Amino acid sequence: SWESPWGAGRPGWHIECSVMAKKYLGETIDIHAGGEDLIFPHHENEIAQSEAANSKPFAKYWAHVRFVNVDNKKMGKSEGNFFTVRDITKKYPYAVMRFFILSGHYRTPINFSAELMEAAQNSYNRVKNCVKSLSYFLAENEDKPLSPLEAENIKAAEDFKQNFEKAMDDDFNTADAIAAVFDYVRFANSTSSADSSKEYVKLMRDGILFLCGILGIEIEKEEEVTDAEIEALIEQRQAARKAKDFKTADEIRNKLLEMGIVLEDTRQGVRYAKK
Repeated sequence: SWESPWGAGRPGWHIECSVMAKKYLGETIDIHAGGEDLIFPHHENEIAQSEAANSKPFAKYWAHVRFVNVDNKKMGKSEGNFFTVRDITKKYPYAVMRFFILSGHYRTPINFSAELMEAAQNSYNRVKNCVKSLSYFLAENEDKPLSPLEAENIKAAEDFKQNFEKAMDDDFNTADAIAAVFDYVRFANSTSSADSSKEYVKLMRDGILFLCGILGIEIEKEEEVTDAEIEALIEQRQAARKAKDFKTADEIRNKLLEMGIVLEDTRQGVRYAKK
């Protein structure tokens, strides 16, 4: 802050963002994202300030995300339907939450409901089960050359990759990209079996994992522990400490550490962070 006749002066949030963008990202940003409610006045101020200062375009592309609705009503504290991602992931893993968000286009409002989250969970499990099945065949099947039919199927699978790329090139149309992943999964399930060659099932598996990786959907990684599970273990540890059972308390702490959860004992209680 600085002294002024009216008290301590501080920069406004518009100029703060222009300065941080220039320092950390350069004079021109490749992609600038944000909620649609930030277009005016925040993003327009950023553009005016940065382009006047640098004489260069501020951002090459803008991605403005629409609002979240809950059961077709706008989310808001006044509506009594406001909750955070952390609240949701007490019931659903982060991977399912990500899958749910990517199932719609970022320029359309997201409608959250328990039914849609269950559908996202089922869809995610379909992909995961396909990869599990292919991994099993990869471990157990005979190591033999590709058959002529398998070679044809591998060429046919290129269509799914091309459809995926077309969708992503079309303004990040992740909904259609996920549809291409499902086409790939159906094809892999229908053409893979205990008689398939190791090379074939590996190529099918790697293709699905590659597309999911672009979307940030981790299929083979173990499910992240939910906040509810973490808090339950913390309660067990606290009970063990109260009973002076420090061995059990340490075992629980180590178990959480193996899950990637770091505990911090403070005067206000136990805090935790994910590594």
